[in-house]
Amino acid sequence: MSIATSPSKITITAVAALISWSVFCLGGIGNVAAQSLSDDENGRYTLSPVPDGVIRLDTRTGAVSTCSNAGAGWACYAVPDERAALDAEIGRLQAENEASRKELEKLKAELAARGPTVTGKIDEPLPKTDSLKKPEPKVAEGERKIEIPLPSDRDMDRVMSFLEQAWRRLVEMANRMQKDFSGKI
Repeated sequence: MSIATSPSKITITAVAALISWSVFCLGGIGNVAAQSLSDDENGRYTLSPVPDGVIRLDTRTGAVSTCSNAGAGWACYAVPDERAALDAEIGRLQAENEASRKELEKLKAELAARGPTVTGKIDEPLPKTDSLKKPEPKVAEGERKIEIPLPSDRDMDRVMSFLEQAWRRLVEMANRMQKDFSGKI
């Protein structure tokens, strides 16, 4: 006795069987991967889950990769190693510092070969004096009176010049005001 089945029922049955087999196989692989192994039995790679896939660490070289399922299958891409770039920059700067140090030593040697260029130099600083500072008033001996120095002729000439200019400006201003008022009245 044969049972008649439609082709669509066969296809659905085959797909269901294939899915069941896949789940069984993947479940078995997952169980094998989930088993904890001792440190001696660990493989070369360590995997850590992330939202987009997994991060793979090569325990022998220290290389890190990100692995994800992009639809066409799992693919792993190496993560740029910032430490390598940092080490390269440190090496470049150390070489540059070494070259600068050698150049500085060379310049110091050349300067020392020339000999002293400044003659008569003293190590002590010169005393500071203020040319605009007024002399202190003198106290007469025996008496406690303060003597105030009189202004010099130069100081008197400056005061007189200032007063003459101020007087001329005042007279000119008075003349201008008189002309302004006399013309408007």
